[in-house]
Amino acid sequence: MHLASNYNRAFYINIYMKYNNKGFTLIELLLAAAITSIALAGIVSLFVHCNLLNIAGRSLTLATSHAEYIMEDVRNTPFSSIATNIDNGNWNWNAADLSSEGLTPLNGEDIIVKHSGVNPLYVIVTVNWQDAVGINKSTFIETLITS
Repeated sequence: MHLASNYNRAFYINIYMKYNNKGFTLIELLLAAAITSIALAGIVSLFVHCNLLNIAGRSLTLATSHAEYIMEDVRNTPFSSIATNIDNGNWNWNAADLSSEGLTPLNGEDIIVKHSGVNPLYVIVTVNWQDAVGINKSTFIETLITS
């Protein structure tokens, strides 16, 4: 009786598998493809935005280092000639000037140095550039210099 019971069970499982083996329907496959494509689009979008943020951070760091480079040059100039050099535009640089100094310029980068006051002399170095999308960006550093 035990053997017959196992035989009957195997028989019914075999018949069930033979007639009820549906697999995936076309609608189920399309739904799975849509869900997968939405998830992949989100991942790709995240990757693109992270890449743009990385480029923006690199550009800001590079612009700040250029401003610091100019500021160091200003600080190493005798106090009596700093205002004259700023007024003459000696530290107002563009991309070609940066390249001639061995620096890597940003897209459309220019550096403007201004001053006010006499003693202490307030000096501000402003760096302007365009980011990867073409939006104008700017950063600055400032200091007071005394004789």
